[in-house]
Amino acid sequence: MNVKALPLLDNISGSISIVGSMNADYTVTAKRLPKPGETIAGGPLRILPGGKSGNQAAAAARIGANVNMFGAVGSDANADFLLGKLNDAGVDTSHVRHADGASGTTVITVDDNGENTIVYSAGSNATVSTDYIESQKDVLLKSSVLGLCLESPIETVTATAKMCHDAGIKVLLNDSPFTDKLPYELVEYSDILLVNEHEMAQLLNIAEPKNGDWLGMDWNYIAQTMHDFGFKQAVVTLGGNGAIVIEEDRTYRVDAAKIEAVDTTGCGDAFMGTLLAGLSSDFSLSDSASLASYVAAYAATSYGAQASYGTSEQIKAFFSKASIPTK
Repeated sequence: MNVKALPLLDNISGSISIVGSMNADYTVTAKRLPKPGETIAGGPLRILPGGKSGNQAAAAARIGANVNMFGAVGSDANADFLLGKLNDAGVDTSHVRHADGASGTTVITVDDNGENTIVYSAGSNATVSTDYIESQKDVLLKSSVLGLCLESPIETVTATAKMCHDAGIKVLLNDSPFTDKLPYELVEYSDILLVNEHEMAQLLNIAEPKNGDWLGMDWNYIAQTMHDFGFKQAVVTLGGNGAIVIEEDRTYRVDAAKIEAVDTTGCGDAFMGTLLAGLSSDFSLSDSASLASYVAAYAATSYGAQASYGTSEQIKAFFSKASIPTK
């Protein structure tokens, strides 16, 4: 584990714009995940703030980044709930628009091992238009880094990437919810790609290892294939095995912080938010990913997405006291 990563939490600075989704997460815990057509008993229903982009914004803001959120909430009670939680995390939501109808929602089941299933309903997130993005251009272009995922209309995501890339702003794309049909223009205008190992394999048409040994893959070949696809820089997360950072023809392994996972919901978003925070602070991509491994691991120690994210002080305190070994 990179022991030099945690002190970086004291040096978070810079400005981030995040364009995308905000959802109310309807979450139930159960001993195991249901099979198709099966009804099982679960625990009490909890309504928690979520949405991939909202989560990423909250994670970055909680560790000290200056974050502007762009997107849409609905005209329901969840709108004030979502904006209030983001404001509490330190996110500037003054540029978020209000649309008629329901805000975005997800229905989540979490089992005893911390694994989950998620069903997403876009709601107001589907109304984030290119016209709206154009109206926010002056604010967007004041940031040093842009974060994007795919819970907004793809034409809006692509237009935002182009606007910021052309202005010299670094664009970090999270291909999630995953598609292997990324528009050519979106690839061209995105500087860094974030995917997990399964998404990487599908995107690049690379066979997954039959023995599950992702670390034993030929990552130099993967880096070259990623470059040929259109991304000179990428981060591939490997769950409990950490991550691989790709920069041009070089690869770096980032170890994972070993913790007892309670709920992995939103951990990928915590990783993304921390990458954005690190890049906005002029950290290298590998240092940003090393720091992200700690922040994401901390998020897995309690339930929910935004509800599980820690401040810099909480994260540093947890790992300074933890007797759990790091790999």
